[in-house]
Amino acid sequence: MSHVVVISGHPDLSQSYTNTVILEQLEARLDSVEIRRLDTLYPDYKIDVEAEQAALLKADIIILQYPFYWYTMPGLLKKWMDDVMTFNFAYGPEGDKLKGKELIISFTVGGPQDSYDPLGFNHFPIEHFMYPLQQTAYLSGLKYNKPVYTHQMVYTPGIYNKLEDVQARAISHSDRLISLINDLNVGSWEKSITRFVNEWFAAMDKLTTEDSFFTKSLADDINWSMPHASFVGHAGFSEWYAEAQQTIKPDCSHDVQQVDITAHGDNSYTVEMRVQLNAETYEESALKGEVLDKQLKELWTLDLDKSGKITIHEYLVSVL
Repeated sequence: MSHVVVISGHPDLSQSYTNTVILEQLEARLDSVEIRRLDTLYPDYKIDVEAEQAALLKADIIILQYPFYWYTMPGLLKKWMDDVMTFNFAYGPEGDKLKGKELIISFTVGGPQDSYDPLGFNHFPIEHFMYPLQQTAYLSGLKYNKPVYTHQMVYTPGIYNKLEDVQARAISHSDRLISLINDLNVGSWEKSITRFVNEWFAAMDKLTTEDSFFTKSLADDINWSMPHASFVGHAGFSEWYAEAQQTIKPDCSHDVQQVDITAHGDNSYTVEMRVQLNAETYEESALKGEVLDKQLKELWTLDLDKSGKITIHEYLVSVL
């Protein structure tokens, strides 16, 4: 299941009749969602950039939820974008932190649909006003999805629209938004596992002194089988890892060349990989400074729960 982060850009949700309904629906109906209400978090417009970027890094799907103000987003959300979408985070030579994540623009429009027409008083179709956000997505490597929006979402008591009508439209809006999220979730387990594999080997390349990064994703009774020996449980892994640290120099390379994932229908998966290992070893180790250049076959058996947590139960490695 993908983790959804919703950035609510309404400047005052206490005055909202529709955005609040949409947020409530998302909170109630999605398994893994974080809603960041900017009006509550930053009433002074002083954005905590580090906290916001950390939230985006955890997201698989990012939703910008807001009312359509003067053909664009409210100032609070624009300030959030200006502060958070920074050089070498969202763009630039090292700005690939959002690459591959799904972006959904979701907003409420006060005016009727026929007003957004060459003959209407707003002249241009809604989609034309989305071009700056679409280009922002392209520049940041985000996957831009067709926006979800709904017209006639303004309620002025006794003057314009009925409360029950605009809130019914908000429910319908939520249905369409959640349907899109569910469509994006198809195959999301593949993305989650593939991302985990890449993070795992990136950490393994470093061979840091702390093994907790690995053990938190290992079952208590993990069966860890290497070409020369087998190990059981966290203690067994720690024994193998200490041995690896004494043998292989840090900053080695595990090049993941192929990943095949098989789902078994009960949140369990088999992951078969081809990994090219290039590493230098210590002179005082059993390998006596040998340079390793080996292709490995790795076979993992793991579970992926609804929160996105992966637990490896079996880890088998052989040399090809």
